[in-house]
Amino acid sequence: MNPRLEHLHQYPFERLNALLSKVKPNPELDQILLSLGEPKHAPPGFILDFLADRAEMTRHLSTYPATKGIEQLRNSISAWLARRFGVTADSDTQILPVNGTREALFSIAQAFLSGNTESLVLTPNPFYQIYEGAAILGGARPVYISNDPLNDYQQDFESIDTATWQKTELVYICSPGNPTGQVTSQQQMIRLIELSEAFDFIIASDECYSEIYFDDNAPPGSLLSACKAMGNDLYKNCITFHSLSKRSNLPGLRSGFVAGDAELLNTYLLYRTYHGCAMSAHHQVASCLAWDDEKHVEENRALYRQKFEIVEKILAPTFDIKTPSGGFYHWLRVPGDDTLFAKDLMRDMHVKVIPGQYLARHDGHTNPGESHIRIAWVSELAHCSEAAHRLVDFTRRR
Repeated sequence: MNPRLEHLHQYPFERLNALLSKVKPNPELDQILLSLGEPKHAPPGFILDFLADRAEMTRHLSTYPATKGIEQLRNSISAWLARRFGVTADSDTQILPVNGTREALFSIAQAFLSGNTESLVLTPNPFYQIYEGAAILGGARPVYISNDPLNDYQQDFESIDTATWQKTELVYICSPGNPTGQVTSQQQMIRLIELSEAFDFIIASDECYSEIYFDDNAPPGSLLSACKAMGNDLYKNCITFHSLSKRSNLPGLRSGFVAGDAELLNTYLLYRTYHGCAMSAHHQVASCLAWDDEKHVEENRALYRQKFEIVEKILAPTFDIKTPSGGFYHWLRVPGDDTLFAKDLMRDMHVKVIPGQYLARHDGHTNPGESHIRIAWVSELAHCSEAAHRLVDFTRRR
């Protein structure tokens, strides 16, 4: 048995299910699930048509998939990066398809952490728990950089001392953030890249929510854009992660990519070849279709904008509402204990949300997730609107 497994924390949704296991929800109300960030908008019709094509499936299911990905897919991704972020990524050396960002965010740490027991991995706090698990199983110690509301929920890298940077091997960032929705500015990314050059650590930038945003004049940027702005054309020490799950409503396809430093990706390809994690051939071709099309992405973004406009009007008189810069979550401050709030909300209103402290760790002073809940506005509009009304009614009664 790998002894590091003993140090893994219970997954947030397992904790939530345990919290709610003895709760008897209001039987007069239908259940509304807002806890899991699983997109429920319809997937693109052209993807469904392709996957239903018997001849195409017969052809692709009879071949072993390429770990490096087919050239067509890497070219589609390279073209999308150029259109979306204005960056150049060589399709042969700077792009690798992966089975969704979750798999890659975990395995990148297993490939690149040294195993030195003194090594550190920096992660936002609150955070996507895969970062923490990847660090622990990679033999490193996670260091939690709190997204403090006093700092507009941004990570404060300037507060990190030199001794910590010297031991750091990997830094995870998430922009737009899960769960805060905050975007890391280009200037912040540039500063982090400068630090990576000074202390020689890898930056893993989780950008899987980048295509859900609310201001066309300020779309979220990329770590690769920051590299370009500072003349780091080789993307040294930098890897970005993108997915079709949120962008294209295809979480079941398990399709994403990593892009960046060619030297790192060459080593990562070797790791992946032995790991045996090549994306299925038919999924690779389907992914080409998705990356090549923007119309369905624009339509998807419009649906989220409509939902946020409606639910924020409902919530604003009762809660301190701030539209996130990106993503489909509200990181909502609630009165009192967030676990009790989530438990009672399920009991009284049959609405399921996740307590903020389940998505964070105590940083030595406090748990920055306390007194917050994360709401994932992924269901259809009518359900989201109804859930917002129930949240208001519930809070006013407390």
